[in-house]
Amino acid sequence: MPATAGGRRNRLNNLDSKTWLKFQKSWFVHNPPPRRKDVLAHPAKFPETLAEEFIRFFTKRGAVVLDPMVGTGSTLVACVRARRRGVGIELNERYFGIAQKIVADEVAATPRFSSRLTPLLINADASDISRLKLPRVDYVLTSPPYWDMLRARGAETQKKRRAAPNLDVFYSDDPRDLGNVADYDEFVQRLSAIYAGLKPLLKPKAYLTIIVKNVKKGGVIYPLAWDLARALGTTYTLKDERVWCQDNLRLAPFGLGSAWVSNTFHHYCLQFRNDG
Repeated sequence: MPATAGGRRNRLNNLDSKTWLKFQKSWFVHNPPPRRKDVLAHPAKFPETLAEEFIRFFTKRGAVVLDPMVGTGSTLVACVRARRRGVGIELNERYFGIAQKIVADEVAATPRFSSRLTPLLINADASDISRLKLPRVDYVLTSPPYWDMLRARGAETQKKRRAAPNLDVFYSDDPRDLGNVADYDEFVQRLSAIYAGLKPLLKPKAYLTIIVKNVKKGGVIYPLAWDLARALGTTYTLKDERVWCQDNLRLAPFGLGSAWVSNTFHHYCLQFRNDG
């Protein structure tokens, strides 16, 4: 049984003390590797390599990990690699189909993979999760839509995606898709309700990590990460945050010579715990 610094029993994960301490740094740089061609259709996928680091820290081998907005399956792929059982919910039928293939390929390529850890992938609305017969969960790792920013004026400048065949610029036209909610307060309320609804599934002291960022729209900052942290603070204990930085992105001359507009290359990884 690995021990944390000071020789104490490690009840959280299977990591050694050095790896544990490295993860405790409040900010980190992670530049994702190139994406597989079959997942390029998704306009805002987060990397399996990042997901695996969080899963290995917040769970032990064999644990159940849930992503209620799994997209093309990053969290489930990371679970296969880390030998955890992944459970993923995805509303979009196209992304669900892509995730099925990606995850099946990963399982097939993994030597001696235990059948009891076979990922569970469900095509459903995360807001209906209480109606799904899901197992109790040791950890939740997820990243929501960043409001309707993929439909904002600036998103229309994604020339490469717009010009290429079969690449989505936004998620869908489904009214259930939170990426289509135009009103910010309604978006925060509906998103918070989905995450709060996971509480009955979470084991006591289980963690929930939400990867999100504040967004700019119409020259105004909407503090999505902070508003989500405040809203969910009544359901879970907000324990901390880690700031994910990317330093391999090209700078754009926003507001050059006239106004301050940042190039935002960081995300907030909010850490909640089910203490209730």
